[in-house]
Amino acid sequence: MATVTSAPALVPTGTWAVDTAHSKAGFAVKHMGIATVRGEFTDFEGAIEIGDDISAAEVHGSVKVASVDTSEEGRDGHLRSPDFFDAEAYPEMTFASTHIAAVDGETFAITGDLTLHGVTKEIVLHAEVQGADVDPWGNDRVGLEITGQLSRGDYGMKFNQALGSGNMLVGDKVKLALDVSAIKQA
Repeated sequence: MATVTSAPALVPTGTWAVDTAHSKAGFAVKHMGIATVRGEFTDFEGAIEIGDDISAAEVHGSVKVASVDTSEEGRDGHLRSPDFFDAEAYPEMTFASTHIAAVDGETFAITGDLTLHGVTKEIVLHAEVQGADVDPWGNDRVGLEITGQLSRGDYGMKFNQALGSGNMLVGDKVKLALDVSAIKQA
């Protein structure tokens, strides 16, 4: 595969702020090995800085982990507890890119440091440009679909319970899914 160094064709250069009203920071994890529980964080922010050379681009963001929402109040309270996010001791999850590589004109790989539950680990996210346009108020926008996966155990989130079937109550692998609408800053 040839190396692509220019910014993907659909991502105009500039600084882009995530529009949280039109974006979602979601996740999915297996429950009992047989079903998928999906949730999201409702309090987050982020920015993308794109220049002519994608390798110099930067992506960063933060999430208030207490904003976790799985549509089940009891589960959300447990996720905020020391068994999982420990939102009181570790109120934020942060991401800062260390390297971005274009795969083709619409996709790129974002390598960066994810800090969660007091632990920082490298993670690779995959981003696909959904398009760019001007909204009715004259704002330049770009849309991205970003996916990735992490291991809860890598971040010290080891709460679990073995079931008689051999499955675990909560899966270790967590799939990340971010739908981002970002507005170009002046």
